[in-house]
Amino acid sequence: MEEQDTKQFKIFRAKDGRGLMQDGCMTVQPMTGAAREGMTKAMEAGLNGGEEISIVVNMPGFSIANVWFKHGYPLPLHSHSADCWYYIVAGSIKLGTEELGPRDTFFIPSGVPYTYKPGPEGVELLEIRTANTFDFVNFSKGEKFWEKAVESVEQNREAWKTAERPKIDA
Repeated sequence: MEEQDTKQFKIFRAKDGRGLMQDGCMTVQPMTGAAREGMTKAMEAGLNGGEEISIVVNMPGFSIANVWFKHGYPLPLHSHSADCWYYIVAGSIKLGTEELGPRDTFFIPSGVPYTYKPGPEGVELLEIRTANTFDFVNFSKGEKFWEKAVESVEQNREAWKTAERPKIDA
C-alpha cells in the first residue's frame, strides 16, 4: 500500500487492506534460537490460521490495522517501536488480570512488552499506531512458551477453519 497524501480527504475500505509485512509496514527483529525454532514449529502447526490481520490505513506517521485473533491464538509477549491504541470492536481479551470487551480501549507505549489472550469468541480489534512502519520484538524466548503455543495451535486449528468473527453488539 503506498503512503497516502495527508492533505486530502480519503476513504479507506477494509477490502483494500494489505498484510502487515506486504509493504514493509512491520519488520520482525532477530529472535533467539529457541524463539525462532518455537515460532517455526508454531507456524508449521498452523499458527497463521488463528489470525487475520490487514493494514487498512497507512499514512505518514499513522496506521490502522484490523486484527482478528481467534480463540486459543497464542500471542507471544512482544513489543513494537511505535505507540499504539487498541480498540476492541467485538469479542474480548484478557490483558493481565483485566477482562476487556467491545468498545474498550487500551494503550501500549513504544517498547513496552505486552501480550493478551483472545476470549471465548476470539477478538476483533483496531490497532491505531503513531507510525506507518514499526517493528515486532519477541520476548517469548523460552521453550516452555513455544511448546504451549504449538499445543494450542494443534488443539484449535480445525476450529479456526470454520470460526466466525465475534458478533458486534448493537
